[in-house]
Amino acid sequence: MRIAVIAESFLPHMNGVTGSVLQVVHHLRQMGHETLVVAPKAPGQPEDVAGIDVPETTYLASLPLPSYPDVRVALAPVAQLKRILAGFAPDVVHLASPAVLGWQGVVAADALGLPTVAIYQTDVISYAERYGVPGAAPLAQAHIARLHRRATLTLAPSSHAEAQLAGLGVDRLHRWGRGVDAERFRPERRSAGFREGVLGPDAAEPAASGTRIVGYVGRLAPEKQVDDLKVLADVPGTKLVIVGDGPERERLERELPDAHFTGFLGGVQLAEAVASFDVFVHPGESETFCQTVQEALASGVPVVAVGRGGPVDLVRSSVDGWLYRPGDVADLRARVADLTGDETKRASFAAAARGSVADRTWAALTEQLVARYEEAERLRRMDAASMARAARRAGEPEAAAGGGWNRYVALGDSLTEGLCDGSRVPDGEYRGWADRLAMLLAQHARGEAFRFANLAVRSRRVRDLERDQVPAALELRPQLVSILMGHNDLIGHAADPHALAAELERSVVHLRAEGIDVLLVTPFLPRRFAARMFARRFAAYASELRRIADEHGAMLLDSDALPELGDTGHWSADKVHLRSSGHRMLAYRAAEVLGMRDAPRLAELDRAFHEDADEPSGRWVTQHALPWVWRRVRGRTAGDGLLPKHSDYVEVRAGGSSRDGADAR
Repeated sequence: MRIAVIAESFLPHMNGVTGSVLQVVHHLRQMGHETLVVAPKAPGQPEDVAGIDVPETTYLASLPLPSYPDVRVALAPVAQLKRILAGFAPDVVHLASPAVLGWQGVVAADALGLPTVAIYQTDVISYAERYGVPGAAPLAQAHIARLHRRATLTLAPSSHAEAQLAGLGVDRLHRWGRGVDAERFRPERRSAGFREGVLGPDAAEPAASGTRIVGYVGRLAPEKQVDDLKVLADVPGTKLVIVGDGPERERLERELPDAHFTGFLGGVQLAEAVASFDVFVHPGESETFCQTVQEALASGVPVVAVGRGGPVDLVRSSVDGWLYRPGDVADLRARVADLTGDETKRASFAAAARGSVADRTWAALTEQLVARYEEAERLRRMDAASMARAARRAGEPEAAAGGGWNRYVALGDSLTEGLCDGSRVPDGEYRGWADRLAMLLAQHARGEAFRFANLAVRSRRVRDLERDQVPAALELRPQLVSILMGHNDLIGHAADPHALAAELERSVVHLRAEGIDVLLVTPFLPRRFAARMFARRFAAYASELRRIADEHGAMLLDSDALPELGDTGHWSADKVHLRSSGHRMLAYRAAEVLGMRDAPRLAELDRAFHEDADEPSGRWVTQHALPWVWRRVRGRTAGDGLLPKHSDYVEVRAGGSSRDGADAR
């Protein structure tokens, strides 16, 4: 297989995500697979880590996080990732702990028809809560849910992570843990030299000094809750050792003056340090897996960890360690004191620890991963079949190549009516993406003339779809209906995106029951600060539309695959409607979804030969905002009293012209 790995973080920042990527790629290559890693670029990237060569990597421009410069955020548009993936031509795309770059990756892969396997490894939601940014946690939750629902398959490392994702509505979910390098992490790595460096030359072993090392390994950041280890500072007969680096190190060194801080360790140095501990501790409650716990167990070191998250599946309490009550630092202290004060029990736990990881090698885990890749390929093929763009039309296989429809009706609001697309039409008239799409479809119509009706009216809402537009459309007996509806509802006070989607679903069911093909279009927002307050609603509604399309055999134009649609250059002076370039983009993308293979090339030609006229300048407040407010105060809308511009069919000719056709049915 050819596997493209898109890594949210990578070298030189060595963390759980980076370590997993290196191990997976190393073992994939040993199995004969071809790989490409796509990752953020950062200075100081080494040639190998712990004896593993750094794989072939395409590095992307990135910026450091302001509060944590070791972590880089890649700045890669979807178009760039599409070019990289298309050039490598992978069989599957592996998304390593996807968040920012991972989202761009899943959109790019989806646009190319590639299966994606998302590896859930970082609890971004808990991190957002812990960092205390107002409103960040709900946004993170919505983003993670949307991302993993869109991936072909998601792998969760623990029962806690699996339950968390399932609670967000993520399906196609499987458990896949992390392998451990049992050769590097083993009891024989216990180092008298390391212990002497911590305890002094006469204290290589507890028998000599009575002092036992209690050690932590991990990032020194708020989400790791290293502060909780302060409760261990004065446990009798112990020395606290903290291995790692991060933004909290200076403060922790001040507040834990008796602890020994080693800084970052890697490779054999890290393995020797862990094996030299007498007890390993980990207080972080936001761990989706906690690889360092597994490495401690492989090193024959008993573990005391919080009874939440990943450690719950790794530590067998009272066998190879203890799980203490979350948030109860007194219980943490008592569990550590129990092991450091009872050498017999500590030795028994240590002996059991190594055996618990015997079947968790990276080789075995990578074989499991390949099986999941193959499953994702099968699922993607099933998706393509169930969502077959125009091939769903029974008995009309030619539709799969784009075309075969002769009657098309567009439903929606002002966006489908075409407001602000005044390109090449008389003043006061509008074209719009649906009208443009009709002209494209006319090029592929079979047999009889192509007919089009546009029943969309500005300011209409989802309730108007079921009450007015669908009944009117059914009278026209269309073969294809497009629906772009919901923007006006979603910006309303206390809008419920799930209830709105359920209401729209009834219309889809009705149309599909009549044998009509349906093209659903997910809503979209301009990339403006003021629009962010609606982003969560729009994302939830779009997620429901994806479900509706899948369950009822509708085709889907997913605006998330067109991130450039949010660019303000595609929006008109009123800031709420697309200008001509945005309508053109939407029309060509819709044509591509409907099976017109030449649509992307036509779009490029159209863009090259067409320039939008500048819109008249003016004051936005007086020309657009105040009239809208005044209508709202009076309980009116811009669409009151208006009829659809094409309430009956017009005939659209292949050359682009049209004529009315009241009897066209």
